[in-house]
Amino acid sequence: MTDTDVLRIQVGQRIKIPGGFQISAPTAFKEHRVARGETFYGIARTYGITLQTLRDANKITENYMLKAGDLLRIPLPAAAAAPAVSPAVPREGRPSPAAAVVTRSMETRQVDASISWPVRAQEVSYMTGKLNGVVVLGEKSESIRNLVPGTVVSAGPYRGFGKVAIIQATGGYLYVYGGCESLSVKVGDRVAPGTELGKLGIDAVSEKPQLFFMVYRNSNPMDPARAPRA
Repeated sequence: MTDTDVLRIQVGQRIKIPGGFQISAPTAFKEHRVARGETFYGIARTYGITLQTLRDANKITENYMLKAGDLLRIPLPAAAAAPAVSPAVPREGRPSPAAAVVTRSMETRQVDASISWPVRAQEVSYMTGKLNGVVVLGEKSESIRNLVPGTVVSAGPYRGFGKVAIIQATGGYLYVYGGCESLSVKVGDRVAPGTELGKLGIDAVSEKPQLFFMVYRNSNPMDPARAPRA
């Protein structure tokens, strides 16, 4: 993608951003040069906008693979446009900060044998606090298996979640697999259902082998049990 691929904003054009306010172009936009390892999802979270808003602002389809060096336009509130500064550390499409992990609130559910999980589920608990997703109890060092065909858009450590792999699938889905002690994939890998993403580790808080599994569609969290499986 080149600069000419980015949406051209006309003088005086007004753009409505989810959240109830409007901004005027072009002062309400800033440019972001994509660094190696960055993802659409991570950039959107960094600037506090939805994934769809970022795509719409740049005329990007769900199938476009982001590359280092791409120049994106970031829609911002008018008041923040002038002094806006690029964050030093992008979030890489990862879950909420670890501060939310320390005060975990969970509700254990009966394991439904008809639902496939990334590990052999001994127990499934829903996170009911600031995080949305499930915690699946498994066996230490067992393989964490991918559920759908897709592309690895983030793979690495994240404080409070061990190592995390995020898979982008068609339809605007992101599958987040956290709690890995090691990863078997890297950013850019195309993975099939059943591909090993990594090995399950021991959670530092519970001291149990737990997988943190979250699914988002168009940046909105959904019940992982209802997310598509291949």
